[in-house]
Amino acid sequence: MIAITQRKSLSPAWILFILTGLNLFNYLDRYVLSAVLTPLQKDLGINDGQAGRLVTAFMIGYFVTSPVFGWLGDRWSRKWLIAAGILVWSLGTILTGFAATFAMMIAFRVFVGLGEASYATISPGLISDSYAPAKRNNALTIFYVAIPVGAALGTIMGGIIAAQWGWRHAFIWAGVPGLFLALVLLPFAELKRGQAEGKTGEAARRPTVRDILNLIRIPDYVLVVSGYTAYTFALGAFGHWGPTFLHRTHGVAVEQAATFFGAVLVVAGLAGTLLGGFAATAWQKRNRAGYAWTLGLSVLVAVPLAFGAFTAASTFWSMAFLAAAMFFLFLPTGPVNTLILETAPVNMRASAMAISIFTIHLFGDMWSPEIVGRLSDSLGGNLQQAVLILPVALIVAVAPWLALALKTKRGAGRQAAPA
Repeated sequence: MIAITQRKSLSPAWILFILTGLNLFNYLDRYVLSAVLTPLQKDLGINDGQAGRLVTAFMIGYFVTSPVFGWLGDRWSRKWLIAAGILVWSLGTILTGFAATFAMMIAFRVFVGLGEASYATISPGLISDSYAPAKRNNALTIFYVAIPVGAALGTIMGGIIAAQWGWRHAFIWAGVPGLFLALVLLPFAELKRGQAEGKTGEAARRPTVRDILNLIRIPDYVLVVSGYTAYTFALGAFGHWGPTFLHRTHGVAVEQAATFFGAVLVVAGLAGTLLGGFAATAWQKRNRAGYAWTLGLSVLVAVPLAFGAFTAASTFWSMAFLAAAMFFLFLPTGPVNTLILETAPVNMRASAMAISIFTIHLFGDMWSPEIVGRLSDSLGGNLQQAVLILPVALIVAVAPWLALALKTKRGAGRQAAPA
């Protein structure tokens, strides 16, 4: 007799659709803060350094717990871990809107980071197990399109809601949908690890702590994560201070600055992520270093554009350079995450993503918004000079990514050479 309680499996397309939608809300909740930073600072009476510390608090909850969720993600039910993460980050976002003091705000942002850590470490591996290598980067590119779209929606909606009803309402309304979306994966069957590559046996082997620590002995993995760390340092402060930079330096109204920044995130982020991901897939088919070349060259082009955005005297040119820089900075989004997963063993994808998250935030954007804020304070509130450290960080990111491209190219050449 056939059991009627057997759960139905989701197709790869449905898994990608659901996880991308959830990722959109993930970044929507995260970016509401940057849109309402000016009225929030005024209401709570906090300076730029303290405002930057709000991101640091989020990152503490995010990166500190990510190795734990990576370890769990290679062992436990991934759909339940994802559901728990969504519920926690949504509650944290709602509670942020009720924070009466700076200390309470810090605590709630840590809570948001903890919830997002579960989702961010586990979801990419679930997509990797749904798609074969030839289609994996395109699938992950679509998944990560939610970053610019969600960030833009968070920035735009946060600015509009704050202008109409106050900054507290922006957090409350951003968090409410997640309370219901947390349940969306639970009715369906769990996907087997390694399924897309026919390696369910290998993937079933649970990695030890030693196995996880040995990830840092994989040269390609180390190069990817090293470049990603400097890149994340720049983007974290870039996203946090972008609207405020336009307001202070060029006199753009708070709501208009948030709307512009959000619009650029949608257009440049969406186009850049899709173009970079799909072009990298096509390049990778002809050149084994295609993914790595996409990372290094796109960020290299973004460096002078970022300098131009921060130094231009004209508001028009500053905004134009800012939009162009953001476009090129979104090109690596899909390939960098594909490389993180594919340079690690198949049974350690959640752990590989977790170690990457831990590293890029511990040494990247956990500190960069606060560093820029404190540098601004030390310069008498001159945010324009403070943000000039960000293009320098991008130069640092280029080096290991181009090194990986050259290393992969040489390796492919040796493999192709006649015996």
